[in-house]
Amino acid sequence: MTQRDRLRIGYIPLVDAAALIVAVDKGFTAAQGLAIDLVREVSWSNVRDKLNIGLFDAAHLLSPVAIASSLGLGHVRVPLLAPFNLGLNGNAITVTPLLYHALRAAADGDLADPVASARALARVVAERRRRNAEPLAFGMTFPFSNHNYQLRLWMAAGGVDPDEDVRLVVLPPPYMVESLASRHVDGFCVGAPWNSVAVDAGLGRILHFGCDIVARCSEKVLAVRRRWAMDNPEVVDRLLRALAAASAFAADADHRGETACLIAGRIGVAPEVVARTLSGTLKVSGEGAERSDARYLMLGHGARRPDPTQGAWLYAQMVRWGQVLPSPGLLAAARAVFSCERYDSVFGVAPERRAGEPADRVGAFVGPAFDPASIEDVASVIPRA
Repeated sequence: MTQRDRLRIGYIPLVDAAALIVAVDKGFTAAQGLAIDLVREVSWSNVRDKLNIGLFDAAHLLSPVAIASSLGLGHVRVPLLAPFNLGLNGNAITVTPLLYHALRAAADGDLADPVASARALARVVAERRRRNAEPLAFGMTFPFSNHNYQLRLWMAAGGVDPDEDVRLVVLPPPYMVESLASRHVDGFCVGAPWNSVAVDAGLGRILHFGCDIVARCSEKVLAVRRRWAMDNPEVVDRLLRALAAASAFAADADHRGETACLIAGRIGVAPEVVARTLSGTLKVSGEGAERSDARYLMLGHGARRPDPTQGAWLYAQMVRWGQVLPSPGLLAAARAVFSCERYDSVFGVAPERRAGEPADRVGAFVGPAFDPASIEDVASVIPRA
């Protein structure tokens, strides 16, 4: 085995690291002649920085961070490639029981409808302002994250300005529940299993699944430095084959128990919490109410191929929220991060769009269908409420 066959890959303790964890712990990477040192990290900035400077060869990474790094946003510019999508969706918005009851009292309609809950939030925000109360605080994992964008999209639909009416604070995923317990935040948007951990502890109520806000969302990717991928194409190909086999294993209900145990051992939670996540059936309240949605976290075939439209959508969110200026060149660079060329060279051309997928390949819950063909459309997508 050569040095090229030994890889260090960083990950955050989340269920959507499933393909990486299963690939290593079930021997799929070893079958491809790869020796993987899977390194657990606490924060996305740690993962990004170690990938960018070469301490990691690859990483489990927030999809928007792969774009931000490639565009030089928030850090030095290091072009990245995301040749494998580790998972679609998987987030949820969780609030304290106190805030949930306030939203329910203020709601004009069913709180399960994110438009109704966003309008209820606006009423709660206005009432707090009238009595000079502290603004509500919501945790999200990183400025360049779907957690940030999904919170903002939800709030704006009800007329809440996320930059003026509430506080959005950055918290590493494993610290979300602790921050809820200490009342540093009133809610958060994070990936599994941390929403379920909050519910099981009686500290939170899941208000919305992330797929209620955006039906098809590239959440985490395998990210590599573009130059490294160009220098090591055969290694990349073997890693993709191992991940494809692992994601198929993890998505198979017959393997759910074993998969849950493997993931639980790596992220430090009970296997039954992971199993519920993989099944798409989550307990949403301390009273035991459950909700099921097959789109909650999507792994396996149909979820793993990179999609340049997702890159355009994420770039649109960066434009919308003032993180970057609109530019045809930057849009093209964002789409290139999600190039499917490497993936298709290994697995062949993807089939036509599967039944039930949103026509625009995104499916935001408000606003017009997403059209990445025009930079004007991208820059003005879903105007602020």
